[in-house]
Amino acid sequence: MRKLYLLAGSLIILHAACAQTSTHMDFEKYTPTSTLVVPEHKLTHARYPFIDVHNHQDNMSPSTLRELAKDMDKLNMAVMVNLSGDNGNSLQNKLDNIRSTSPKRFIVFANISFGGIGEPGWTEKAVKQLEEDVKYGANGLKIFKNLGLSVKDNTGKRVAVDDPRLDAIWEKCGELKIPVLIHTADPKPFWDPEDEHNERWLEIASHPGRKRGNDDPAPWEVLIEEQHRMFKKHPKTTFIAAHFGWYANNLGKLGQLLDAMPNVVVEFGAVIAELGRQPRMARQFFEKYQDRILFGKDSWVPEEYTTYFRVLETEDEYFPYHKKYHAFWAMYGMGLPDPILKKVYYKNALRIIPNIDKTAFPVD
Repeated sequence: MRKLYLLAGSLIILHAACAQTSTHMDFEKYTPTSTLVVPEHKLTHARYPFIDVHNHQDNMSPSTLRELAKDMDKLNMAVMVNLSGDNGNSLQNKLDNIRSTSPKRFIVFANISFGGIGEPGWTEKAVKQLEEDVKYGANGLKIFKNLGLSVKDNTGKRVAVDDPRLDAIWEKCGELKIPVLIHTADPKPFWDPEDEHNERWLEIASHPGRKRGNDDPAPWEVLIEEQHRMFKKHPKTTFIAAHFGWYANNLGKLGQLLDAMPNVVVEFGAVIAELGRQPRMARQFFEKYQDRILFGKDSWVPEEYTTYFRVLETEDEYFPYHKKYHAFWAMYGMGLPDPILKKVYYKNALRIIPNIDKTAFPVD
């Protein structure tokens, strides 16, 4: 009888151990298959030809451009805006390759070299370089997030986004009638405590270099306020706030900002997950600000565009996002009407970015 008790006890302990092992799972690994059965429209290409105003291509060799064009055709992307244009000879080389290979498919934005800011004549030199880049074929200026975060002047001091030494650059863009697409800071949760309450915990945990703090290099609110002051200081210059200005999770606030700054438009690169979890609120926003929203994707991963098309075009429910560390929630489609889709896909970009060939788009 004692042997039976011992055997039974061992089985219970073994069962408990197995149960504990089988139920323990890291959050990163937990990806359940949904049992929900609803209509699905897995789109592989956009309903209308579109312009991606937020893309990055370092290599724009003729062979690369030809391959890019093939992938763009599959998506129905008529024009790609490469924001990584650089300046001077590097930019000119990219533009030369485009003209010899695919002159109607690519637009290039110039970039500013911030090294040496504060030295005598730096501002004048930067403005002159921008003028030369635009004259050669650049159709906009892209400002990366290093401005505000890591750019320092010749004395080692952080250069604020609204630093007056940059005013002449923004004014020149207005004079040349080219837009400035600017990325300032990063998502607000990167500055919040890295704990169980942080929606971006998984991204911070898997990409530790993205974690920030109020002294690294400044509070999030300070950086964003610097950007807004700059927008307001240069009302004759058109600014494209990248990533919905990091307010895709607070569209009411973003609407207030757009109302206060008529020279600002937005693009939704890398924040479609925020729009996809609030389809009713997002659709209302798109309806109200339909003339001030541009299509942007950011990273060049062709298979990820389907999420963007599906959120914009369909009324699908509860479908997965393509990067769990960006969003662990499901997506819902806004089902935007055709007139708004056309504006977001191409009409707004045609109005704001100069020298895009219009022949690839519907005439209506």
